Amino acid sequence: MTMARHWQKSTFSDGSDGDTCVEIAATPTTLHLRESDTPGTELTINATPLAHLIHTLKSNLFHAT
Repeated sequence: MTMARHWQKSTFSDGSDGDTCVEIAATPTTLHLRESDTPGTELTINATPLAHLIHTLKSNLFHAT
């Protein structure tokens, strides 16, 4: 049985036309990310690697080429 997820839109999303938003839903063991214009495609991750990614991005340790 699949549990219904409560999706929340990012406050940083454009949202002007309603379909350019990043959404997140949490379950007891994972986080689910998706774009509202493609809700059938999700990124599922546990909190530890996501927290590491966010820390890296905030610390400006990631440099795009």
